[in-house]
Amino acid sequence: MPEVSIEFLEKALSRSVDDLVAQGVTGGHTEDLNYYGGFTRTYETFLNVINGQRKFRANLLVHHEVIEEMRKQGLGFGDGTNYVELGAMKIFADGALGGRTALLSHPYNDSPDTSGVAIHSIEGLTELVKKARAHDMPVAIHVIGDLALEYAIEAIEQYPAPYGLRDRLIHAQVVREDLLERLKQLSVVLDIQPRFVASDFPWVMERLGEQRMGLSFAWKTLLESGVPIAGGSDAPIEPVNPLLGIHAAVTRKRPDETHGGYYPEQKLSMFESVCLFTKGSAFAIGRERERGLIKENFDADFTVLDRDIFQCDPDLLLHTNAVMTVVDETIVYQKE
Repeated sequence: MPEVSIEFLEKALSRSVDDLVAQGVTGGHTEDLNYYGGFTRTYETFLNVINGQRKFRANLLVHHEVIEEMRKQGLGFGDGTNYVELGAMKIFADGALGGRTALLSHPYNDSPDTSGVAIHSIEGLTELVKKARAHDMPVAIHVIGDLALEYAIEAIEQYPAPYGLRDRLIHAQVVREDLLERLKQLSVVLDIQPRFVASDFPWVMERLGEQRMGLSFAWKTLLESGVPIAGGSDAPIEPVNPLLGIHAAVTRKRPDETHGGYYPEQKLSMFESVCLFTKGSAFAIGRERERGLIKENFDADFTVLDRDIFQCDPDLLLHTNAVMTVVDETIVYQKE
């Protein structure tokens, strides 16, 4: 296939940002820099599209395969503009539960011949974390299965995050009690996607088995453990609209279901759920003193909805829309 042009990339990203602000999203964390022709072309596309004319906060995770290209440009962690900044080194440790490629410490309940796939050996993953530290970078590691999480914890324990920075463990869908205790000792943020409850249940219960469900998709337990939590969508795997993620965190069910929720003891309050996508997201990138709250001296990034979600039935989240989105004191979207 022919390489996509700069014009196509800028058109695609412009439409994406316009769609995001129309859904009330003031910023996003993404990992695109290993695609679309490599680091330089993609990074420059972000700089060209997201600027003073089209305001949006973009934190760009940097895939480990393009770190050298980033460094050749004289760039490093935290560099960028007021709207586009380079984030942590992104690493994939395993796959997903749907294809039984998430790495588990014991075989799948519905397929005992497999325990999933390790993208890297424990030694290889540790070397990648060591590489990030050589560039003074935190890591953001995709971990869905508990053995992948264990690998990531071991690597971070050997090479902790630089002082003042936080690593990020993305998804953390299957956890164990011993791993949760080790997480409490690390400078890490769990980057969870509540919407996975709506897409993975009820089949995931058969896939993992009852014995593993106590600490799987266990958002309330993780939150109460004291480990910092951020909320995301995992778009385009799931819809980007954060209200759908908030609905899943509050109700623990699919939009078309009427029961009391899967493992209802793991439901979050509306306030806790909103915090995942505001305060939590800011904390994940070290911006908790300037973003994530409507507060004096914080960035004026906020969303106006067409109903008070703290005073309505949670299912009305599915019919709630943004009427205004503000980024950096500027109205970037207003519903006609």
